[in-house]
Amino acid sequence: MRHGLLILKLLVLAYLGYLVYFFIATDGPAVTEYSPPFFLWTVDTINLFIHEAGHFFLKPFGMWVHIVGGSLVQCLLPLALTITVWRQNIAQVPYAAFWFGENLINVSYYIKDAPYKHLKLIAAGLIHDWNWLLSNNLDAAETISLIVWVLGVTACVAAVLCGVLLAVRSFKEAAIDIEEGWRDASTSEGEN
Repeated sequence: MRHGLLILKLLVLAYLGYLVYFFIATDGPAVTEYSPPFFLWTVDTINLFIHEAGHFFLKPFGMWVHIVGGSLVQCLLPLALTITVWRQNIAQVPYAAFWFGENLINVSYYIKDAPYKHLKLIAAGLIHDWNWLLSNNLDAAETISLIVWVLGVTACVAAVLCGVLLAVRSFKEAAIDIEEGWRDASTSEGEN
């Protein structure tokens, strides 16, 4: 049972590692031949709903907060989940942290597209958030995007490595607990 659980965790983490490779090897959704894995497409669809909810809920706080709110909420929700999970079940932190990193990468693509506006928005005639936010300094889009992308990839890589370490540690701790249980059982039988 323990071996199966370790293998399952490592397989999930290997897939997340593949997604990190995908992030590094592709230029993102602005490229016409962009075809993400189904899992990533599904997560990005969920991220889009969270992004749009950020716009909706932050609209009363002015235009700037309303516009930045989509990307802000899209990144803060997974970060809040990571912090919450850290306090409750540290073994699950890598998955929430990976989601946080993936959202940073997703937002970096949006920032990078600000000067070009090639990404398809959810409807025609909408404001491109980052084009509007950086309208006076579109030259900074590339640099800001790169910083956010590096932070996202770093978070994803750290999440995968942390996940592997936690999975192996959990496996070893379970083995020690079983060994101690056998030792205690044999000691109590010897006393009888």
